[in-house]
Amino acid sequence: MLSPLALAAGPASPADLLAARMQMGLSLGWHIIIACLGVGMPGLLLFVEWRAVRTGDAEHMLLARRWAKAIGVLFAVGAVSGTILSFEMGLLWPGLMDVYGQVIGVPFAMEGIAFFIEAIFLGIYLYAWDRLPPRTHLLSGIPIAVAGVASAFFVVAANAWMNQPRGFDLENGRVTRVDPIAAMLNPATPPQTIHMIVAAFMVAGFGTAAVYAVGMLRGRRDRYHRLGFLIPFTLGAVLSPVQIVVGDYAAKFLAEYQPTKLAAAEALFHTRTHAPLSLGGIVRDDTLHYAVEVPSALSILVGFSPATLVQGLDRVPPADRPPVNPVHWGFDVMVAIGFFLLLMSAWLAFTWWRRRDLPSTPVFLWLAALAGVAAVVAVEAGWIVTEVGRQPWIAYGRMRTVEAVNPAPGLWAGFLIVVLVYLVLTVATLYVLRLMTRAVPVRPVAPQERA
Repeated sequence: MLSPLALAAGPASPADLLAARMQMGLSLGWHIIIACLGVGMPGLLLFVEWRAVRTGDAEHMLLARRWAKAIGVLFAVGAVSGTILSFEMGLLWPGLMDVYGQVIGVPFAMEGIAFFIEAIFLGIYLYAWDRLPPRTHLLSGIPIAVAGVASAFFVVAANAWMNQPRGFDLENGRVTRVDPIAAMLNPATPPQTIHMIVAAFMVAGFGTAAVYAVGMLRGRRDRYHRLGFLIPFTLGAVLSPVQIVVGDYAAKFLAEYQPTKLAAAEALFHTRTHAPLSLGGIVRDDTLHYAVEVPSALSILVGFSPATLVQGLDRVPPADRPPVNPVHWGFDVMVAIGFFLLLMSAWLAFTWWRRRDLPSTPVFLWLAALAGVAAVVAVEAGWIVTEVGRQPWIAYGRMRTVEAVNPAPGLWAGFLIVVLVYLVLTVATLYVLRLMTRAVPVRPVAPQERA
């Protein structure tokens, strides 16, 4: 459905549509890394501070102090990238907001409230560290963790609506009888929000542990570094099998509600029973080449039987199909990394069960350092599947992306400016965090002495 803006100004050029997609992809891809750390790290911070308050342990308190500073930096840069994204929704996609803004406005408004709660209590938490009793200070951090998870839920719920538009009627091309709660709690909300929030905690866990894995590889095997590695890595390890189950739930959702996306993810061009699971390969001329196929596996995963009929891309007109190669490779990369992280988690669990210690080989620490990067790559790959797999629709089955983009010329200029902004943000963030990791740790006052 074309918006009044698009009808008045005419469609955007293919070049400007590409610029808008690239700008939105860059902004989302950059922000999601910071957002994952912002969702997951406050929980880790509260745990180590709770241990410090409960036991009086100086190493736990030192971890809490240093992680709190890192969270403050990440929150600041996340606020910048989040603000850019909020402007881009209106500037790049006015057709969507013009028609459906009243439908999806509630989760964005709720996310704003969660953001301000997080900002207020983060300020209290950082400023009042030595001004409040230890237990009171610990309690002041709980709203930070809760608001971070709530913020992620509301943002992903808005994106889930784009995959399953609900909560409105269309009469003569106009939106009527808006139900914002039904829109927010659409069928895609449970699998997407659970999948994303679990992924955020995994990125925070494996990413934080990777920093300490590098330090241990450089010979820093003291208790501080061991705790800094073990606590976040354990969080990621516990959630790895959970994410495998959630991922299967999300794939079954796609089979029922977005079969075209699942067909693109598996590069399945022909509707069939005994559908194979295709690993790797390249699509040319509507055919997947060089893939490794697991016979009947896709049918079994979708319907628990090799006889399950799985819809292929042949049921969809070519103009309504997403680009298959990036969706297929994004899906494969995400799944492969998920099982890599699961194996790393099992390695640590087995060794700890036998010896109550980390694996002694340096290979484990090298792979643990790699796991932090891999977790981020998996999240990015998952968002490629989610966003590119929905194309050519910005609101699935309701509005095409080309109908929503700003028809004004010159979107490339905005894209280049945003590239420069994110380049500066990346350099500044890495520089500040690098300074913090290289700083000589200062032992904090024990909690009992401040009580």
